Amino acid sequence: MDEFDLIRRFFRRSAVRSQTRLGVGDDAALLNPPPGQVLAATVDTMVAGVHFFPDADPAALGHKLLAVNLSDLAAMGAEPAWALLALTLPDAAPEWLGAFAEGLFALAERHRVDLVGGDTTRGPLTLSLQALGWVPEEQALRRCGARPGDGIYVSGTLGDAALGLKMLRGELDWRDEAVIERLLRPRPRVVLGLSLRGLAHACIDVSDGLVADLGHILSASGVGAILEWESLPLSAAVRRYVADTGDWRLPLSGGDDYELCFTLPEAAVRVLQQRLPAGAVAWHRIGTIQKEQGLRINKGGRAISLPPAGYRHFHHDE
Repeated sequence: MDEFDLIRRFFRRSAVRSQTRLGVGDDAALLNPPPGQVLAATVDTMVAGVHFFPDADPAALGHKLLAVNLSDLAAMGAEPAWALLALTLPDAAPEWLGAFAEGLFALAERHRVDLVGGDTTRGPLTLSLQALGWVPEEQALRRCGARPGDGIYVSGTLGDAALGLKMLRGELDWRDEAVIERLLRPRPRVVLGLSLRGLAHACIDVSDGLVADLGHILSASGVGAILEWESLPLSAAVRRYVADTGDWRLPLSGGDDYELCFTLPEAAVRVLQQRLPAGAVAWHRIGTIQKEQGLRINKGGRAISLPPAGYRHFHHDE
C-alpha cells in the first residue's frame, strides 16, 4: 500500500456530524462550528519507547491516542467533534493498521467524533492526533479561576495507571488487570466536563500526576491548597500497593490517569449532582483551595508540603 491506499482502506469514514462540511480526501477539511460557540483545539503525540511499549496492542493505542485528546477537551468543558491524525510508521502493516483504526473509531463513534484529515509518513513509530471541539462563548473551563474556599474534587480513582505501568514493567510480583486497563485504555470524562460548565471555577485533566496538574491550577490562580490523604479515591489495588510498599506518594505523582481535577464553590455541588446522569463517573472532594500559596497534604495528623512532582519531558534531575 502507498499512503493514499492506506488512508482509503483504514481511515475514510462517513461523517456523523452535520457540521462536518468536508472531511478526509481533500487538501483541507471544511468545518462549521455552531453559532455562538468558540473552537477548542488540542494535540498530543505518542512515541514508541517513550509513551508506550513498541509491542503494545495497536487497538489500545488507537483508543488511547484519541482518549488523551478528548480528556483535554473535557477539561475545557468542550464538546468533541473532529480529529486529525498524523502517523509516522516503520511500515504499512495491514494487520496493525486495522487494529489501530478499530480502537480509534470505536471511541470516536462513542463520542461522535469525525476524523477529517491527517498525514502519513515513514519513520520511527510516532502517533499524533489533534482534536477539535466547541464550547459556548465565555463558558470554557480554565485553570486560572480557583478561589479560596473552593472545594477541590477529582473524578474516578488516582494512581491506577502508574501502578499498571509498574506491573507491565515487571516491578511487582502480582498483577491487576483492571489497573493495567486504566493505563492502556483511559476513559475521557467528557460528560463530566460538559456538566461542569458554568459551575467549576477551575479545571484540568490529570495527565502528569495530581500534584503536578493541581499545581498548574494553583499557579495560574495565584492560590494554594490543602489536600486530605484519607479523602483520596483509591482503588483496592492501589491501596494494597501503598500498604505493601509504604509508597503513599504514587497516587499523588503518578501520571496517565486522565481524570478531571476541578474546584467548586459549595453552592455548585448540588447543581452538579443534579446535572450528571445516572451512572456517571464518581467524583470526590479531596481538599480545599487556600489563600496561602503552596500545596500541602494532611496525613496522619501532619501537614506535609508537596513539592512539584510528575513527568516532564526534557527535565533531568541534577
